[in-house]
Amino acid sequence: MAAPQDVHVRICNQEIVKFDLEVKALIQDIRDCSGPLSALTELNTKVKEKFQQLRHRIQELEQSAKEQDKESEKQVLLQEVENHKKQMLSNQTSWRKANLTCKIAIDNLEKAELLQGGDLLRQRKTTKESLAQTSSSITESLMGISRMMSQQVQQSEEAMQTLGRKAFPGAFSFLPSRALTRPQLGKEIANIFLLENGFT
Repeated sequence: MAAPQDVHVRICNQEIVKFDLEVKALIQDIRDCSGPLSALTELNTKVKEKFQQLRHRIQELEQSAKEQDKESEKQVLLQEVENHKKQMLSNQTSWRKANLTCKIAIDNLEKAELLQGGDLLRQRKTTKESLAQTSSSITESLMGISRMMSQQVQQSEEAMQTLGRKAFPGAFSFLPSRALTRPQLGKEIANIFLLENGFT
């Protein structure tokens, strides 16, 4: 039957191996993490907990080694403790590197999203400016067409009055001096024509 001390040593070794594997798995999860930052923080919290448990078990194993009666067994266990400590330090180095890699990846992703968001904002701004310019151009064109139509109407009215006076110079002496609109001018010319030809 195994002594209680031997059982405790075996349990410590099993727990150390278990926590070491769990730490390695979490470190790999950190390497694969692409964000957000809260996910990385959660993984790091779990790693810290596992390291604490691992450290505690290594300390228990070291204490058991010091309590060994036989010097040979004591030295064997102390060598195991030293190996576990080295492995834990190696895991801590890997953990720091994984964190650095993950943080760089998250930073690059955030920068890319910001640049993409900036491009969308610039695109929206350009679209608004383009619409404003188009609207302004259409307004100016409509105003130009309106002015041109007004000028054409005025020129037509003046031309009709000039032609009427040349055709019936005597009759136009009693026409009102004010400018006539096209319907009014047409009516006056018709009346003059009737007077000149004795139809009234």
